[in-house]
Amino acid sequence: MILLSFFETFYQNIIETTWIEIIAVFFGLLSVWYAKKANILVYPTGIISVLIYVYICFYAKLYADMGINSFYFLMSVYGWYMWTRKDDSRKVLSITWNNRKDQWIGIIATIISYFLILGLIWIFKKDDTEYIGSYVPYVDSFTTAVFLVAMLLMARKKVENWVYWIIGDVVSVPLYFLKGLVFTSFQYFVFLIIAMMGFYEWRRMFREGSNP
Repeated sequence: MILLSFFETFYQNIIETTWIEIIAVFFGLLSVWYAKKANILVYPTGIISVLIYVYICFYAKLYADMGINSFYFLMSVYGWYMWTRKDDSRKVLSITWNNRKDQWIGIIATIISYFLILGLIWIFKKDDTEYIGSYVPYVDSFTTAVFLVAMLLMARKKVENWVYWIIGDVVSVPLYFLKGLVFTSFQYFVFLIIAMMGFYEWRRMFREGSNP
């Protein structure tokens, strides 16, 4: 019965999905696949996806989500620049691991981002007592903070970026499912699989010294 309800909801979500959202999802998945390969195309495809989501969120009056996707756009531009910039020896950025200092910076940045995002949610959603009184803003703030740091680490070609993506995806899958967004939940499940593949792929490339 539960399985039947799942597929009915999933089917309904697909039926209600607009063509422009399908394009955004397609380029989003394509971007994550290119990220797995450490291919520079991760950024142009990702930019297309986030710009479409900025448009979707604006007309849906989801201004907080629009702001987050706008930040994703800026981070994508920064990442594109970092991946194409060459040092004095004409070499592009290589895949590396964080040192201990960088690990702590990532953790602290996640915590600070979490409270900043949660604070903004309280400011803009303070009249929505049902939303503020639920668990959703806390989980939303956490996943957004994790994804923002993941994008920063990816821009610097750090293997740990995949750890952050995996953590965020693991939380996002049940979050969107419980909110009734089964199609989006499934999308994040696919992201999770690719992120795990990306972690092992980048670790392999680091060991072999290969740099696409």
